[in-house]
Order: sequence, then C-alpha cells, then structure tokens
Amino acid sequence: MNVRRLIPSAALAGAVALAATALTACSGAGAGAGDDKGGRLGVTASFYPLQFLAEQIGKDHVKVTGLTKPGVEPHDLEITPRQTSQLGDADVVLYLKTLQPAVDKAIELSGVKNVVDAATLTKLETHSAAGHEGHDHDHAAEGDGHDHGEAGTDPHVWLDPVKYAEIAKGVGAALEKADPSHAADYRKNAGELVAKLGALDTEFKDGLQNTATKTFITTHSAFGYLAERYGLDQEGISGVDPEAEPSPARMKELQAVAKKDNVTTVFFEALASDKTAKALARDTGLKTDVLDPLEGITDSSQGADYFEVMRSNLKNLQKALGSK
Repeated sequence: MNVRRLIPSAALAGAVALAATALTACSGAGAGAGDDKGGRLGVTASFYPLQFLAEQIGKDHVKVTGLTKPGVEPHDLEITPRQTSQLGDADVVLYLKTLQPAVDKAIELSGVKNVVDAATLTKLETHSAAGHEGHDHDHAAEGDGHDHGEAGTDPHVWLDPVKYAEIAKGVGAALEKADPSHAADYRKNAGELVAKLGALDTEFKDGLQNTATKTFITTHSAFGYLAERYGLDQEGISGVDPEAEPSPARMKELQAVAKKDNVTTVFFEALASDKTAKALARDTGLKTDVLDPLEGITDSSQGADYFEVMRSNLKNLQKALGSK
C-alpha cells in the first residue's frame, strides 16, 4: 500500500504557531469579513470542487482562496505555514473530511471555528473497485480512523450532480449564516447553481440511457457515485486511492472483464500516472481516453470549469460505451 506524504504533527503545530504569531502581529482582533478582504467574506476551500461552489454562490461578496493549486493532486497536498495562516484568517473554511489528511490535521490544530465539512451535507457511500455497489453511510458516526481507500467510504461525491447539488445548498446556507447581510444573494445564487446541476443530471441521464455496454474501466475508482446514479458499472484498476498499485491478479481479472463486457476503452486522468492504464490497454488491445475526476483543474484546463469538464466526461463516456 502506498503511504501518502503527510506533514508530521510537530511540523503542523509549528506552522500553526507561526501563523498565529503573524496574525496577532497584524491585528489584535479576530478575523472578520473586512480583514484584508476588501469588505468581502473570506472563504478558504480545501480543493477545487468546494472552491468552485464558493465562487459560484458567493460571487462578488466573497474572496475565495484555494489550498490546492492547479495541477496538484489534492490527496497529496502538504500544508505550508502560509496556507495554515490562511486557515486561521478565514471567515469560513470548506473541506471534505478524510480526502486530504493534512488539511484535516491543520484544521484541527488551527482552532478555526467556522468550518464546513462537505461530507456532512450529503450521504457518503462505500464503493468497491469492482462494480458500483454502495450503501448510504452516516458520516457523523464515522470516527477519525476511517480508511480512505477501497474498504472505506468514497469521498468523490461531487461527480454525482445530484449529490453535488446537496452540497451546494449546504454551502449556500453556511455563507448566509456567516454573512447575513447578503443572505438573499447567496440564496439566489445557490438556487441558480442547483438548477444548473439539475440540468446537468438530465444530460447525463439522457446521454447514458442507451449504450452498447454499461461497463467502463478507469485507473482511479473515483466514479462510483456517477456509475450508481446512471446505471453503469465502474471497474477500477486501483481503489479510490489513485496511487494504489493493482495486483497482477486484478490486472488479469480486468482483462477478462474487458472481453466479457465488450469494453472498448481504459480511462486515465490528468493528475495521476497513466502507466497502468496504458499497460492494460496494451495487453487487451483497448483504446485509452481521459475521464477527469475533477479533484483539481490542471494547468492545461485553464478556463474550463466544473460544468465544461463534466460535459467532456459525458462525451468520452458516450464514445467509450457506444451511446445509441
């Protein structure tokens, strides 16, 4: 099992102390909506899908800072003292517990009060690398010992437009509470975003209704929610951990699945290695293509947003599955 690079607790504690000292030197008061934010609400989002929600719902009333920069794999994010300072200075922090262990630890040590865990705004499920079986999971009952991997809950809820809309409603409510003077605007913007996500859900439902096969193979088992929503079968080379190495037995099993289910394509993603996808495609005579888990916007996708990438995913799925 590949061990992720995590910042040691002692280093994080030191970073928090440094950040706290810097903040105290700049201001004797607690951080508010007007502290170096031009009168706007300061929102720190741990990675792209939450940053996108904050920007779309908050618009001109918020100043959004993303902890995960373009092109960085969010699971492997390391927290710098400057980023810890951003956490301490934020009016609202948006994150998804267990997705980024370093962020979880930094939030815990920083003592920041107004924190929104996106996993509490919808139901998490357990998805295996093979197929899309899952079950509703009460996040509130989950302890910190949660396994981010095949045996644990799948955090990739934003790839299901319906679940992402539930999170959007929760983020909108959090912004209303933090900045009541602009509550009507946040409510309006959240409603418009939820409507757009509803339209996207319809596009996926209609676009994937009639296909020659329902099975797709992907390096990173990030698409369990999407597969379940639209009646597809995800076959992951690795589990929900994109860096996990597949066993020879799993590779052999996937070769059999590809033949049995008339699979045409092995999908890989921009932020993780395509080595295993290309190896499997070479051994089975399949094509390769991109299915983006939208954990981050890469440098090559500058200008694109959640909706554009999701529609690109839909087109690639339709092509691979033989949409009729």
